[in-house]
Amino acid sequence: MALALKQQLKLTQQLLMTPQLQQAIKLLQLSRLELADTIRQEIEQNPLLEEISPGDSEYEMTDEPFSAGEEIPETKEPEKTGEVDIEDHVSSMQEINWEDDYENYYDAGFSFTRETPDRNRLTQIDFLTKETSLQSHLQWQLSHAELSPKLVEAGLFVIGNLDQHGFLADVTIEDITREVGCDADTAREAIVIIQEMDPAGVAATNVQDSLLLQLKRLDLDESLAAEIIKDHLNSLELKNYGTIAKATKRPVKEVLAAIDVITNLNPFPGEQYTQREIPYIIPDVFVHKVVDEYLIILNDEGLPSLKVSSAYEQIVDGDSNASAETKAYIKEKLRDAVWLIKSMQQRQRTIYKVVESLLKFQKEFFDKGVQHLKPLVLRDVAEDISMHESTISRVTTNKYIHTPQGIFELKYFFSTAIPQQDGESLAAESIRQRIKEMIKNENPDKPFTDNAISKALSQENITIARRTVAKYREQMGILPVKHRRKPKI
Repeated sequence: MALALKQQLKLTQQLLMTPQLQQAIKLLQLSRLELADTIRQEIEQNPLLEEISPGDSEYEMTDEPFSAGEEIPETKEPEKTGEVDIEDHVSSMQEINWEDDYENYYDAGFSFTRETPDRNRLTQIDFLTKETSLQSHLQWQLSHAELSPKLVEAGLFVIGNLDQHGFLADVTIEDITREVGCDADTAREAIVIIQEMDPAGVAATNVQDSLLLQLKRLDLDESLAAEIIKDHLNSLELKNYGTIAKATKRPVKEVLAAIDVITNLNPFPGEQYTQREIPYIIPDVFVHKVVDEYLIILNDEGLPSLKVSSAYEQIVDGDSNASAETKAYIKEKLRDAVWLIKSMQQRQRTIYKVVESLLKFQKEFFDKGVQHLKPLVLRDVAEDISMHESTISRVTTNKYIHTPQGIFELKYFFSTAIPQQDGESLAAESIRQRIKEMIKNENPDKPFTDNAISKALSQENITIARRTVAKYREQMGILPVKHRRKPKI
């Protein structure tokens, strides 16, 4: 078969993702913080975008689509602020003694009338923005110890290799001597010095050594509690207190007293200094119940309100001496600004429609709670509001809703269906809550096994296997029956 070049006409349909469409899709799936950052970046890059300040008239957008051939909408010229003479204020500011004012205001003991300072008065400590870490806490203690330079260097090496639990698990004496350049005795002494610091139990190799170090700090290194940790830690984990009493040949009361001492110890001493950032969730939507109806309120607080700047009106109208290239640039930025504002408005409208649809499908949840959550998939909401499933997925990603039942992610309302014996279905999340309630109200002497929970649910017309019960229980962080059973003495 011979190869030849041919011309051929072909008619096809193709979806082109314009930059504006890509931006609209991106805005749809951003969280509140990401959206605020994106808007700030657009304001910096586009000179026609301005943030509406208090007192400014808002830039009203029409719902009609904007095209490149449309005329520029007329905008009012913003009010100008009064001119300020900086030189008049420089001399007065130079006369202020900032150091004295700082000391007078933030000195807790300062008082003209020698009265007791206000308890709510600001101090220097109020301006600390970072919590003390385990390493900095230990380094501060090491700096106040009178040690040789080589011992200090070895101590700093030990501190720097502690994990988040405060353990020295992956570093040996050989590692310290090789990295620091000291002998083995200096390395061992450095470890002992760190172990004697606060918090107790730090620089241990594992949980067992950490507990023994804490008992030694309490002068209980020869007590029954230390014996239990050394020889019967496995029985202690399984709560086999009777086995421990037989093995130690001690009365049960003494064993329980020793276990009470052990439970008051901290198995992971370094975690109290672990810097954990607390995630704060700002809901995107508020749902309030007013009488028998629900009110949906979109949360716009913290998001900049945008308008198109009127400072470039003369340029685009042709009344200025600007070049054609400058006018084309301004028109392009105007299209981008209008598209961004319309995309944000469309994003808010879409979120409102999705929440409105969720209220329709999950009304019993909003009225009665999690146990009444119904099975729901993205297709149901997509068909209800005439949108694609991918759009619903983007809208429900990293979006949170405040309801009378609490704060939930929008994806929380989509759950798989578990069939019942009567033909109806329940959401998997509602079954998890039912299992959690059963375990919470169980008899500690005879807790429910996974099989017993499965049989109890079957009596409520819920067909669920024992393996599924175990999977849900593990997802909720609930211990198995052998760890929930009250120990027999």
